Amino acid sequence: MSEQGTSYHGQPVIKEPIWTWEIPMYFFTGGMAGASAGLAYLSGVRGNEVLARRAWTGALAGVSVSPLFLISDLGRPTRFMNMFRMFKVTSPMSVGSWILGASGATTTLAAAHAWTGWFPRSARLARPAAALLGLPLCTYTAALVANTAVAVWHDARRLLPFVFGSGAALSAGAAATIAAPPEHAAPARRLALASAALELGLTEIMKKQLGEHGEVYSQGTASKFSHLSQALILGGSALLAGRGSSSRAAAVAGGALLGAGALSARWTIFKAGFQSAADPKYVVGPQRRAIERGERKGAARRSSNVSEVRPAQGSPATAPIELPA
Repeated sequence: MSEQGTSYHGQPVIKEPIWTWEIPMYFFTGGMAGASAGLAYLSGVRGNEVLARRAWTGALAGVSVSPLFLISDLGRPTRFMNMFRMFKVTSPMSVGSWILGASGATTTLAAAHAWTGWFPRSARLARPAAALLGLPLCTYTAALVANTAVAVWHDARRLLPFVFGSGAALSAGAAATIAAPPEHAAPARRLALASAALELGLTEIMKKQLGEHGEVYSQGTASKFSHLSQALILGGSALLAGRGSSSRAAAVAGGALLGAGALSARWTIFKAGFQSAADPKYVVGPQRRAIERGERKGAARRSSNVSEVRPAQGSPATAPIELPA
């Protein structure tokens, strides 16, 4: 490894996230809930009530389980409730908590009406509201992880919401394909197959755009989950495209593989963040190279024995000051 990757004697520069296994499960269930609400609403508008009811059920299941995973990670239910004491627009966690709460309320009303016919007036407002709230519910967790010092998450902040959104659509389409009879599940199959292609394509683009930081996706546990996700998504897509429209068993099996692939993809990103934080190579090296290119202020090592201190922007122009390294 180069000198830039061995600074701090190989010790981590930043702390690893303290999140536990519940968080990638939270990413998955919340994304499925948001995308399922959108699928349910559009299916109902087009008159496919069978698919709409199944999709509303998937949305309700996802939005009900998501807070449980979050509460489990936080340790106490009161910590989750404290998030609603204020609304802070600059905090992805605060905004996300309110989105999750509003989505839960509107999805519950919509699902209850879909199966029982109760609350018809409230449901007329709840259905489109749940569908609209589903969009940020699918992607706000990407903003949450990107708003950290973990390099592999932060540097992917522009593309990560699209990756999370495609994964959410994939899981929603897979869940509806499992729940609905094949003759009513065509829109869900199309959504699942299109989202599978997007998930795989956007993830590869993200890795390439990350450059050196993208190396963590080919190492350790993140690499294992990445390969598992790709195999599950490709296998599920082939099965669903081949026999999903004519065989309920194939539709269920294909949907299950796709859902498992979407979950593995969330675990891939989760584990990549931990690996990125643990290795100072992905913190110190890129920062030094950015200083050397003049993209940020700081001290840059010019040689093995001499460092150059660059003046801050706006300070009087002076000759470089050379100090011992």
